[in-house]
Amino acid sequence: MARFLIVIGIVLLLAGLLWPWLSRLGLGRLPGDIVFKRGHITFYFPIVTSLVASLVLTLILWFIGR
Repeated sequence: MARFLIVIGIVLLLAGLLWPWLSRLGLGRLPGDIVFKRGHITFYFPIVTSLVASLVLTLILWFIGR
């Protein structure tokens, strides 16, 4: 369990440090993400970005577990 938490912490740290470069790739504004704008209110639901992030994390953890 400790190893798992350390790996998750490192992945989150790397994602946080790499976020400026990842946002330039379009991560966070993929086609399929839902955006509602009304007046001064914007609601953003990144459903496709969440699916891509989940897939990437699943693959990383699968490779670590092997």
